[in-house]
Amino acid sequence: MRLSTYFLPVLKETPNEAQIVSHRLMLRAGMIRQSSAGIYSWLPLGLRVLRKIEGIVREEQDRAGAQELLMPTIQSAELWQESGRYDAYGPEMLRIRDRHDREMLYGPTNEEQITEIFRGLARSYRDVPKILYHIQWKFRDEIRPRFGVMRGREFLMKDSYSFDTTADGARRAYYKMFVAYLRTFARLGLKAIPMRADTGPIGGDLSHEFIILAETGESQVFCHKSFLEKDPLALGLDYAADLKPVFDDWTHDYAATEEMHDAAKAAALGDDLVTARGIEVGHIFYFGTKYSKPMGATVAGPDGQPVTLEMGSYGIGVSRLVGAIIEACHDDNGIVWPESVAPFKVGLVNLKSGDAETDGMCEKLYAELTAAGVEVLYDDRDERAGSKFATMDLLGLPYQLVVGPKGLKDGVVEIKARAGGDRETLSPEAAIARLTA
Repeated sequence: MRLSTYFLPVLKETPNEAQIVSHRLMLRAGMIRQSSAGIYSWLPLGLRVLRKIEGIVREEQDRAGAQELLMPTIQSAELWQESGRYDAYGPEMLRIRDRHDREMLYGPTNEEQITEIFRGLARSYRDVPKILYHIQWKFRDEIRPRFGVMRGREFLMKDSYSFDTTADGARRAYYKMFVAYLRTFARLGLKAIPMRADTGPIGGDLSHEFIILAETGESQVFCHKSFLEKDPLALGLDYAADLKPVFDDWTHDYAATEEMHDAAKAAALGDDLVTARGIEVGHIFYFGTKYSKPMGATVAGPDGQPVTLEMGSYGIGVSRLVGAIIEACHDDNGIVWPESVAPFKVGLVNLKSGDAETDGMCEKLYAELTAAGVEVLYDDRDERAGSKFATMDLLGLPYQLVVGPKGLKDGVVEIKARAGGDRETLSPEAAIARLTA
């Protein structure tokens, strides 16, 4: 993509309404534009990141055996009245009426909707276990939406739902999603720590939040330092195997949010205690028959008798993750994207647009990298070098490939790694090999 034609409204000044780092940088980098309080349009650069995150979330759900569907944003109030949550949920739920005066709502979550789908289509114990998921926009009418996409009213969410005939089976599904979440966040370049959590309005008796550590985090968290050394991607996992040992290993050591904090247990850790700020990026629940029982979601068991389904739900805030990653991955100059979610891998900087030799080499590098499947943002604008470098640092692409007349006289170009700022001077051919490795 050529920056001269790309729709990228970069801002030099920080908008007054931006209170936290991710909000400031997303606005300045031209990723989003506010439509109304807590509601944003995703501009091309921001949408590329959102889709990268969504893709990784989807791959890990599929790997764990979950199956994707798509449920509507508008739901019938009758379903929520069946479960007993319609009046209990609170003013965060946007309640509306259609032209026939039927009560409807803009879904803040989908436990009722998925339960209705499954109860109407699953007949026998042979139809379970199942884990179904979708990635869909949701709406919660926050009283004070703030912090950009970190606490907006409209947000993109992955939510999955498990169905089993026994509590043991439901816990096995919980362990699968627990492990899938560990892998998902690790692939996003984040170190997420599972912490025992309150179930809140979702309900149930088993719940974990996945928290990333960031200086600008929303709340205080506490954990054993062992979590900082664990690597979920190093595990040789088989989702058909018993995953309880993995779950036990990741929940054995102390980890707690402020709400669940036990000061005595934490103090006993001594120097092994880590106290930091944290951001919630995922939340999983096992809630048994909380929805299936009042909504009559049963299947015929092996003896022909009805069995009430055991359920769990598992959420990841996909759009929230964009902000959370920036909160954890930035410096004074801008964003520092993990390569897995960066909108482009390489920022190609032409230091002297209009110079025949420099233009020619940039075109050659752009064409060869693009042909090799490398996503390149080519700054071909007629701007000062300082302005181009500032823009590239702000956007936070993993690598900057810098081409100028002086370097070309010596037959070299420069690669700068955005994380850490390391620089390499290489021949153009070696630079291509380096960036396509």
